[in-house]
Amino acid sequence: MWPFTYFLQPVPPPPPPEFDRPWRTVNWNEPVQNLLRKVDDFQPGDSEVDTLRILLHGPVGAGKSSFINSVDTALQGHITTRVPTDARIEKGFTLECKTYKLKKVTTGFYPFTFTDTMGIQATEGIQTDDIIKILHGHMRNDYVFNPVKPITKEDSKYNRHCSLKDRIHCLVSVFPANQISSIPEDVIRKMREIREKARDMGIPQAIIMTKVDETCPLVKENLEKIYTSKKIKEKVQECSVTLGITESCIYPVKNYHEEDATVPKIDILILKALINIVNFAIDYVEDHK
Repeated sequence: MWPFTYFLQPVPPPPPPEFDRPWRTVNWNEPVQNLLRKVDDFQPGDSEVDTLRILLHGPVGAGKSSFINSVDTALQGHITTRVPTDARIEKGFTLECKTYKLKKVTTGFYPFTFTDTMGIQATEGIQTDDIIKILHGHMRNDYVFNPVKPITKEDSKYNRHCSLKDRIHCLVSVFPANQISSIPEDVIRKMREIREKARDMGIPQAIIMTKVDETCPLVKENLEKIYTSKKIKEKVQECSVTLGITESCIYPVKNYHEEDATVPKIDILILKALINIVNFAIDYVEDHK
């Protein structure tokens, strides 16, 4: 009997982590000042509505408050920390319904605000009905969330008489790219319920996908790889399937975290996402005059 001869098959190389072409176009050489001018030119689009209201919601530790700080940083041209944050994310840090106006470098405020909310948890956290009340404009600023029960009409922070200017004009879900698959199903269910209510009200929606640098080594090394990274594209698709929001309305960004000065690449991603979100809000207001 002839002895068997074993041939080791060569191990195929792993697939490349990048696409040959970016799946979304960004001009990384565009001066940040060009984007800032676009933001400065925004007008709400209706005489009744002097401020566009953007609501952020999402799981605990997703980076909602950090995103507001990152937008403010990009607008101001220096690191800002107006919105309190906490590196310990087990239970979240935001406890009240807080709306933030963002100052212009020159004078006055931008014609849009961000409303920050308590993080959504499987068994604790903000009540789903509270977020729906915010969508309608029923909740006044500085209401302290009660994890046990939602706001009632008898509460002094309940706004009984709502108009277009009180409503939310764009709903933004904030998802951490490195944790999408591990977010509890009960949290996803609550976010879908809020999203469906916003849909029924005609409110436009978007997703800010944070922590891209913690998700993909390529992006951590070079943020310009964000739209050639197969991992980031995969996470965008996962976000879309999870919440049912089209990929074109999902914006992967890196929040300011450890930087001590502004970075043009970070600003470009933040400002491009902001411009789209504000345009969505303007469209909503114009359609509901």
